[in-house]
Amino acid sequence: MKLDILEALNEERRARRAAIVVTDLGDGASRLLRQGDAAEGALGEAVAEAFRTGKSRSVEVEGRTLFLNAHVPQPRLVIIGAVHISQALAPMARIAGYPVEIIDPRTAFATPERFPDVHLQARWPQDVLAETPLDGYTALAALTHDPKIDDMPLEAALAAGCFYVGALGSRKTHAKRVERLLAAGLSSGQVARIHSPIGLDIAAASPPEIAVAVLAEIIRTFRTRGIETKEHAA
Repeated sequence: MKLDILEALNEERRARRAAIVVTDLGDGASRLLRQGDAAEGALGEAVAEAFRTGKSRSVEVEGRTLFLNAHVPQPRLVIIGAVHISQALAPMARIAGYPVEIIDPRTAFATPERFPDVHLQARWPQDVLAETPLDGYTALAALTHDPKIDDMPLEAALAAGCFYVGALGSRKTHAKRVERLLAAGLSSGQVARIHSPIGLDIAAASPPEIAVAVLAEIIRTFRTRGIETKEHAA
């Protein structure tokens, strides 16, 4: 790999952006494709699939054999709220391969005793997210029911293009949330991306069952992004 391609690739990886190195196995020529770069025809389809799945593979395009080396960031989960659902969701998400961070300024809730072995931030979300911004490979679940805590990270997640944005609350609660977010300057299209009521509709009742529903919805959203799907169950 040429030095300039390697440097560009490393820059994308540091920024948690996906990229694919396309190498012609016939002459060894390589180029870097960032997500959103133009690629048409059979190559475009193969590149889109590689971005979606993160799997590297060779493809035949116009008589040439190309190897697509996919570099896709590991999806992660940011949970707003050190609540009972979070206590079940955090270990489940780690088992599924999602690094987890929990943010809650309420120090009575955000304690190591309640959340052992979890990256826990007993600080306001705006302070944490100023240091570690959200990105397109992050799922955000807002679970506190408190607009003072939930609204800012929801705005940030929508602005950052997080692949999943979910918020706990009834339809009445969410209607009020929508009003606040629209008043804050978000578009109706952005606000419509929020999954609320949060989680797949599995008739969940207990916090662990709700956590299962939330994680299932996160996984489905990540694995089917870029694919036409039916409206998520609400």
